[in-house]
Amino acid sequence: MSFVTVEDVFKTYARRPILERVNVEVDEGEFIAIVGASGCGKSTFLRLLLAQERPSRGTVSIAGAPPAREPGLDRGIVFQRYSVFPHMTVRENVVAGECLRTRWGRFFGDQRKAARARADETLARCGLDHMADAYPATLSGGMQQRLAIGQALAAKPRVLLLDEPFGALDPGTRLSMHDFLQDLRAETGMTVFMVTHDLEEAFKLGDRVLVFDKPRWDPHDPTAYGATITYDFDARDGGIPFQNLKEDTHVLQAH
Repeated sequence: MSFVTVEDVFKTYARRPILERVNVEVDEGEFIAIVGASGCGKSTFLRLLLAQERPSRGTVSIAGAPPAREPGLDRGIVFQRYSVFPHMTVRENVVAGECLRTRWGRFFGDQRKAARARADETLARCGLDHMADAYPATLSGGMQQRLAIGQALAAKPRVLLLDEPFGALDPGTRLSMHDFLQDLRAETGMTVFMVTHDLEEAFKLGDRVLVFDKPRWDPHDPTAYGATITYDFDARDGGIPFQNLKEDTHVLQAH
């Protein structure tokens, strides 16, 4: 039985179809990279997985549970725009991510001391240990995104959803975050869905690469049809070289 099951999902906004006939099954612990043209519903798909939105038709279920009506602690999310608590220090932001799993939403005494130590370990792996006592407003955009990723991962969700998480990072930091994400995934067994426009990154990190596109296209009405999964590549066995896929420009660019 698959861990994440998406069955015949449609999503429409005010009669405008965004997604149609989306079907996919994902095993627990798989890393799913998602690519496709701008505006073809990749971020919408993540929001459906998060249960921030509900399908117009079809179902999304995780671990065999009934479809969720709202986001839960078993799913963590990092969107394109970093979002952290501005009134908390960098360290406190990471501790806050772990606090979500406690009964009272906070740690006390020795538990708090241990949580702060774990936060410092996470910050060291994110390259932010030297900024632990700083506030987010003093960080660069890329550093704030790294903090948002660390905060989401601190709760060790079963499913981690990433929407272009490394887009604002410099190349060196981006590579170190690849290692960070892969290590945490190996340690926790998380199932990961990541949207990216970087095909090399998709094939490097993903066990599978899903391509979203519109199989039907009306040049007189570009919004007439929704997108779906048009390719599902197994990247573990090499799949297809990302250079070959890159030649299919409609995958990367809007029509």
